[in-house]
Amino acid sequence: MKERIGLFVALGERLRRFGECEATRQVIDGACLANEWFTPDEIRRAVGAIAERMLRRDALETWLAAYPVPVAAPRRVLVIMAGNIPAVGFFDLLCVVASGHRCIIKPSSKDSVLIRYIVGQLLEIDPDLPIEFYDGETPVDAVIATGSNNARRYFQARYAGLPALLRGNRQSVAVLSGNETPRQLAGLADDIGAYSGLGCRSVSRLFLPAGYRLQLKIEPANPKSQNDCLRTRALLTMTRTPFIDLGSAVAVEQQEFPASLSRIAFSYYHNLQEVEAWLAAHDEELQCVVSTCVHHSRRTGFGCAQSPALTDWPDDRDVMRWLTRNIQ
Repeated sequence: MKERIGLFVALGERLRRFGECEATRQVIDGACLANEWFTPDEIRRAVGAIAERMLRRDALETWLAAYPVPVAAPRRVLVIMAGNIPAVGFFDLLCVVASGHRCIIKPSSKDSVLIRYIVGQLLEIDPDLPIEFYDGETPVDAVIATGSNNARRYFQARYAGLPALLRGNRQSVAVLSGNETPRQLAGLADDIGAYSGLGCRSVSRLFLPAGYRLQLKIEPANPKSQNDCLRTRALLTMTRTPFIDLGSAVAVEQQEFPASLSRIAFSYYHNLQEVEAWLAAHDEELQCVVSTCVHHSRRTGFGCAQSPALTDWPDDRDVMRWLTRNIQ
């Protein structure tokens, strides 16, 4: 296992320099061409967060010490990746390789440039690493797949009979006490606006104390998100629906999660017990909760939603435990 930790530490050292040389700048350009929602700054941000939050030696050693790795009987694990955020599928790749299984990757067409670059870096460090790209025919023993709820239903039928960890749509919320500092509110603006709100960790619903005056400034991630906001604002104006202008997003008082990327839902509460009851009732819809004033198993601080650590499990499913206990 020390060899695997050393492998990922070496990868982290390389990724910390990502974007500094012409070769990696060309990777960034190619990734933006493949996915017009990506921007160079957010690609560098996503890769940097992986390097800092997931590929430090101390973090890796502490994380892996809790599991029986490598597994005694390696299996072929197919990882079907999403493409909504740059390199969003890397964490599953990391888990499969670190556990000792063979990782068979099916990247999203929207994020194949970055994933292929990262895999190429891993294979440069260790050419014998058990990792390959899926050819559509290679038999597999287990599946990890991320997509929409419709995609999840397809995966359930397609891979019935195999051990499978399947993920669908999730949403994230923030609960404010009213005592947040300017720095925390700036962090919340980033939790909302980063990656154009496309990620499941992007905050799309706010709980505000009664009488609270919401004042946030969401910076536009790219022209597509700004255009989406212009359309949303125009529609709300035509239908005479009240909203709060947040810059490149609008906030509308409503109970349900919003359908538009640039539309943020908010509601007022009178006591935190009612908010915690709502969170408990909707737990299977939630990815993370940004707050300092409520209790939740996936609570994170303001400005931290978009930089998950090794134990911030997607859908609250411990991927390493699943790989080391369920795949035999």
